[in-house]
Amino acid sequence: MFSNEERCLLKNNQLAEVICQLRFPEILKIGAEHPVRFQEQIRDEYPQFSKRMEAPTPSPSPANDQKINYQFTSADGLWRVNLTGNFISLACNRYTCWEDFAKRLDKPLAAFIQIYQPAYFQRIGLRYLNFISRKNLALEGIPFRDLFQNMYLGPMADEEVPENTALRCGVDAELAIRGGCKVKIHAGPGMIMRKTPNGTQQDKEVRFIFDQDLYMGGNIPVNYSAGALQTLHAQAYSIFRGAITDTLFDALDPVPIP
Repeated sequence: MFSNEERCLLKNNQLAEVICQLRFPEILKIGAEHPVRFQEQIRDEYPQFSKRMEAPTPSPSPANDQKINYQFTSADGLWRVNLTGNFISLACNRYTCWEDFAKRLDKPLAAFIQIYQPAYFQRIGLRYLNFISRKNLALEGIPFRDLFQNMYLGPMADEEVPENTALRCGVDAELAIRGGCKVKIHAGPGMIMRKTPNGTQQDKEVRFIFDQDLYMGGNIPVNYSAGALQTLHAQAYSIFRGAITDTLFDALDPVPIP
């Protein structure tokens, strides 16, 4: 399942989205007043602002009110910070490398900790959502069984099962892994929706979805958050590299980390 190969940068990575989320015991102040100080500290990198009301979690308690989700977005729209009463997150739609992502997280996370002083983090998560396109990687005509290891293919791993007959063939697992982490994995073929001037439409290409949601739970001290994220990231690369064949790895155009 794990690869012990040294990490490389994948110039042709197929990541549709990368999300980091840190959950904490609810801080009522965040919903009671606008996060003006927080915005001022990150506004140079995330100048666009919006907010929406999130539906409450079903509960018999009448105090379970709607929560405000504040969103701060970069000028190019590729990066966004979300802040609610119980989590802060960073997401991007054009991921290059972990070092860049971690650097973009530094400012909003430091501002949040300084202003709101959370007692601890209850869950620290890192999610990598890959949509592997054979067309984009010049791998058209090559079956998924030649690109992914059998454990992620389900019935498609059997050569007697034609790929186009696998109408529904996802593999879902939740595992405790090394480093005190856990991971939820979804792997399998699927189609994605694309935004068009007329709304959304389904892309006709069947892609391979490889979705990793890695996390640590428990009462994690605030000053351990950077180390926890580094551990999660290391596990994510090791799992992904262990899941793909050399054929796909080469098509992703790996280069050494400078």
